[in-house]
Amino acid sequence: MTPSGRLNHRVGPNRDAPVNRLSAVVRSLLRRLRSRVRTTRASAWLRSHPSAASIIDRVLAEQLTYLEREALVDLARAAQRVRDKGIEGAIVEAGCALGGSAIVLAAVKEPRRELLVYDVFGLIPPPSDRDDADVHARYEEITAGRATGIGGARYYGYNDDLYTRVRTTFDDFGLPPGDCNTRLIPGLFEDTLKPPSSVALAHIDCDWHDSVMVCMERLWPVMQPGGIIVLDDYHAWSGCRRAVDSFLGSLNRSEFRIVKRTRLHIVKVRSGARQVSRIE
Repeated sequence: MTPSGRLNHRVGPNRDAPVNRLSAVVRSLLRRLRSRVRTTRASAWLRSHPSAASIIDRVLAEQLTYLEREALVDLARAAQRVRDKGIEGAIVEAGCALGGSAIVLAAVKEPRRELLVYDVFGLIPPPSDRDDADVHARYEEITAGRATGIGGARYYGYNDDLYTRVRTTFDDFGLPPGDCNTRLIPGLFEDTLKPPSSVALAHIDCDWHDSVMVCMERLWPVMQPGGIIVLDDYHAWSGCRRAVDSFLGSLNRSEFRIVKRTRLHIVKVRSGARQVSRIE
């Protein structure tokens, strides 16, 4: 207090530092708590779904995906949700790399539900000026031949015949595409992504702005109410984040809700449903 009894409002340069440090500590603790909760939930789900657990364990052991165990479980649970809620439509994956996440989806979906897997099955296309420096630096690393793959292995995009490798991997898992209602569709998304009239679940894992925007623009109109879009790269690459933010900004906020798991999940809202953001 000042002699007059009023609060002294003079703020020194470090007055807020303890508060900022405390806030940083709290945020760090919350992140760790959320991570622990997700790990616990993933472990519980895997124990109750042993066949899916076996597939996920093998996918990870064979280094077929960049996704961590909890993210694969989240993807499998999303497929389970649309099944349990009776949401009709295909499952779409845009960007499959070595096919690990697509194999998990093929293993957990109903046999009658179609799985459409889109990819260039080769070197990733270049970014655009709507991607920031982080993306362009990564692409330069890839095209220069310096990129490493999962676990330090050869980068998957350098594979001479990635399509055949992914198809063979499906066969090795006992999930031949022709027998499990799965189609592998090679080419650029702008040329090939012509989804069916009904989609229940979409996994978008294509990194850069333009590819993500094509996926959002073409998939959202055919997503069923209650359907889920899983954005793999929202927190990883600037272009993906910009495309998603821009697209969602063009929608009415009542059309979707955001669920924060290991990845960003966007749920198309049923008529009259609540719009909330939550962590599950």
